[in-house]
Amino acid sequence: MKPPEVVKEEFTREWVRKAESDFKTAAHLLKSSPDLAEGTAFHSQQAAEKYLKAFLVWHQIEFQKTHDIEALLRLAGKVDDKIPEILADTVILTPYGVDYRYPGEYPEVGMSDAERAFLLADRVRAEVRSRLSHHILE
Repeated sequence: MKPPEVVKEEFTREWVRKAESDFKTAAHLLKSSPDLAEGTAFHSQQAAEKYLKAFLVWHQIEFQKTHDIEALLRLAGKVDDKIPEILADTVILTPYGVDYRYPGEYPEVGMSDAERAFLLADRVRAEVRSRLSHHILE
C-alpha cells in the first residue's frame, strides 16, 4: 500500500498532466485556424478547470464533478484567499466547458474570444503551477 502523501502526489500529477494536454491542445488549435475558435475556447476552459482541480487535490479539498470555474475558485480560496480575487475574471470560461458543447442559441465564438479564453487559461495555469511543488510538475 502506498503512503497517503505518495497517492496525493500521483493524483495531483495526473490532474496536471490532463490540464497540460488541454492547454497544449488549445494552443495548437489557436494557431491552426479561425474555424477552430470554439475548440480553442473549450480546451482553454478544460485546462483552467483541471489546473484548479489539481490545486484542490494537492491541498486535499474535496470537490464535486463540476465545470464551474467560480465554484472551483471558491474552494481554492479556502487554502489561498488570493486565488479567487486574482483569477476572478476567469469565470467567463465556464460556458465554454458546458453550454457551447451542445447545440443551442449561443453567440459564435470568434478568434478574439478564443484568444481571450486561452490567455485566461494561461493565467490559471501560471497561478496554480506557482503554488504546486516543483517535483509535481516534472
